[in-house]
Amino acid sequence: QVQLVESGGGLVQPGGSLRLSCAASGSIFRIGGMGWYRQAPGNQRELVAVINSGGSISYADSVKGRFTISRDNAKTTVYLQMNSLKPEDAAVYYCNVDVAKDISLIWTRYWGQGTQVTVAS
Repeated sequence: QVQLVESGGGLVQPGGSLRLSCAASGSIFRIGGMGWYRQAPGNQRELVAVINSGGSISYADSVKGRFTISRDNAKTTVYLQMNSLKPEDAAVYYCNVDVAKDISLIWTRYWGQGTQVTVAS
């Protein structure tokens, strides 16, 4: 099994910052892409940022210049640094990780449990 543990959410004032973390562990042979999505009440889950195994990064237009996705050297933890937060950034943030459990390189996407980000004064 593969476990993803998210942390770092919370309440922040507009203009503030938060850093989310998502650590993967378990039956992992190789990790591919890692990403962050968010879902606000009444909305569909949307992509926030992704980083692939080669380090290429993509952001949603709404967060460009404010959010930064990164991964640690062991490539088992993905981070989302969120600066200049706005009320519209409030949502449950989910990480996902593409994992191959063995040399067959059959990929499975796993999701974190979600962490609440609230932006309010």
